[in-house]
Amino acid sequence: MSHLPTLIADLALILISASIITLLFKWLKQPLVLGYIIAGLLAGPYINIFPTVGDIENINIWAEIGVIFLLFALGLEFSFKKLMNVGSTAFITAITEVISMLLIGYLVGQLLGWGTMNSIFLGGMLSMSSTTIIIKAFNDLELRNQRFTGIVFGTLVVEDLIAILMMVLLSTMAVSQDFVGEDLLISVLKVVFFLILWFLIGIFVIPAFLKKAKKLMNNETLLIVSLGLCLGMVVLATYTGFSTALGAFIMGSILAETIEAEHIEHIIQPVKDLFGAIFFVSVGMLVNPAVLVEYAWPVIIITLVTIIGKAIFSSFGVLLSGEPLNTSIKSGFSLAQIGEFAFIIAGLGVSLKVLDPFISPIIVAVSVITTFTTPYFIRLANPFAEWLYKILPTKVQETLDRYASGKKTMNHDSDWKKLLKNMIGRVVIYSVLLTAIWLLSIQIIYPAISEMFAPVTVWINLVMCLGTLLLMTPFLWALISNKYNSSELFLKLWRDENYNHGRLVSLVLGRVSVALFFITSVVISYFKLNWGISVIIAIAVVALILILREDLTQYSRLETRFLANLNRREEVAKKRHPLKTSFNSEFNDKDLDLTSILVSPYSDYIGKSLGELSFRQNFGVNVVAITRGDLNIYIPKSSEHIYPQDKLTVVGTDTQLQEFRNRIEDVKNTSDMDAVDKKITLHSFTVDEEFRFLNQTIAQSHLGEKHDSIVVAIERNDELIPLDKDTTFQLGDLVWIVGNREKIRKILYLT
Repeated sequence: MSHLPTLIADLALILISASIITLLFKWLKQPLVLGYIIAGLLAGPYINIFPTVGDIENINIWAEIGVIFLLFALGLEFSFKKLMNVGSTAFITAITEVISMLLIGYLVGQLLGWGTMNSIFLGGMLSMSSTTIIIKAFNDLELRNQRFTGIVFGTLVVEDLIAILMMVLLSTMAVSQDFVGEDLLISVLKVVFFLILWFLIGIFVIPAFLKKAKKLMNNETLLIVSLGLCLGMVVLATYTGFSTALGAFIMGSILAETIEAEHIEHIIQPVKDLFGAIFFVSVGMLVNPAVLVEYAWPVIIITLVTIIGKAIFSSFGVLLSGEPLNTSIKSGFSLAQIGEFAFIIAGLGVSLKVLDPFISPIIVAVSVITTFTTPYFIRLANPFAEWLYKILPTKVQETLDRYASGKKTMNHDSDWKKLLKNMIGRVVIYSVLLTAIWLLSIQIIYPAISEMFAPVTVWINLVMCLGTLLLMTPFLWALISNKYNSSELFLKLWRDENYNHGRLVSLVLGRVSVALFFITSVVISYFKLNWGISVIIAIAVVALILILREDLTQYSRLETRFLANLNRREEVAKKRHPLKTSFNSEFNDKDLDLTSILVSPYSDYIGKSLGELSFRQNFGVNVVAITRGDLNIYIPKSSEHIYPQDKLTVVGTDTQLQEFRNRIEDVKNTSDMDAVDKKITLHSFTVDEEFRFLNQTIAQSHLGEKHDSIVVAIERNDELIPLDKDTTFQLGDLVWIVGNREKIRKILYLT
């Protein structure tokens, strides 16, 4: 009889048990992740009712591969451009939640007597919410079209990046046992440096490669190329002292900016699902039921701390960013759980041998419990927010309303803020590239040449110095050029008020100083001169670059190519899909919400038509659907009358909707959980030459009568314009329209 390798038998056991349990969980409408964990528990060494895995070490290797592909897929969904567009609300919420839960988790660990490293890792695990569980809950409750879900998804994007940085920091702490020293600062700077460098190089090289190789690509070759790039970056990240997870995440985020991103995401899905299942099953294998019984009280305490702490501090973060109380509480309550990253951080602690074995089963138990509580907390959020608002003192209510409305009425970023954001971003990018060239020169190329031409002469140093400065020249020119000085924004500030002159000159001198620093550092590296002489040489080099600036066109070509690669995905998507996005991604910063309101039997509006009531003129809201028993009236005409117990689906800002709700509801309101009929959605598109109603008015388009749709907003030249029936659709307008998805597709030739 032939011998069957233990690994194959173990995989058979894992996949068979996982398939049975996940089918059961699918039937019960529960997250599959929980099914994998239960399957691991049953196939693990602590339960002997079923056959158990024979070689856990091999399974752990497969699980590590699973982490790599999970992080690779997460990177594909992440995108650094998406991170830049999530808005200040998501950043403030994520940072508030993470810092608060880190501290609380650490304190809880200390109170339980778990030791310093266990407590630090506990804080890290509790600070991360679960993307998988939240998406599942929102889909089940049909909430993907609610405004607060956009804030939640933005927060999760920021948390993903924080989790990656946290893994690097926790690894450094575990190795050095240094919690506040310069090792941590160096680790942060190092990871930021390599994140930016790899991203810049990746965006410059990989999209061009994929474009040239596109004719040779089919699903099979694209899969092999994508996984090869992923594992190649994993090796590179490990070689430079980072984790395999970081390398996989970085390559995923680079590929997320290419036009093949969706295609890659689709073809690697089975690979990710397979290895991800093995990873989550391996997590379940770590669960010892006896440990859970022994540590029942810590499980209960940590569960309560997680749910209550994350709900409070996440809500506070959203409120702090200037959102209304209702939106803040709905967002915060949605984030009250832990998930995938907690398992990955726990696995990191185990692999580094700094996390006690009993911690992982406790975290798994807390994750399972908070998974089940998440939908209930989301349902509870709206009534709790309304109850809390009512019991607050009037002065507190007014303060909250004023604070939220103050944010909503703020104009776009000030000119100074825009200029500083632009300049600082570019200076950071150039500094990373210049640092990379400098390190490449003195740490890799120079030692190699020194071995070839020993002993080293002054001429070799001179050639190396000049060669390094020559490679730096395009980026030095971009750093010190007057490109910013002649920009419209710079000139506007210069002409605005006299006191701007000093600050603007300081910004220019600051950029020049950065350039001088790099030139001086290169000169000192090769000639050991004092700083004074080196600065004089640097000034001379800067002057020479400015004199020859007309001939230095390399950077312009580099920047043009980089930006073309970076924006190609959006340009292609815009051509393919004029129906650009659904409600949340476009309206996250527009403060629009789509909700449902029940007409009170005592309302003054009963029996009147929509035309008589003029809700749009009086409240600024649009009624896009009426549900009357089993009858659904989409995009109702002005002649439609309002009756008791009608459910009106309405779109407007939070303030407008609250005022409208107060007027039309006297008794109770409908929960947002069953608020919006999923057939009615809000979409946006850009008016191009092919738009059939180009240069026609809203009235001439007959969108309401013929297409059951209504235009709720038009943005022109980055400003929302007032709407009436005579408003025309102009080329380049960004239009938001409410209606049935399929009918909107027909309007936009997307049959």
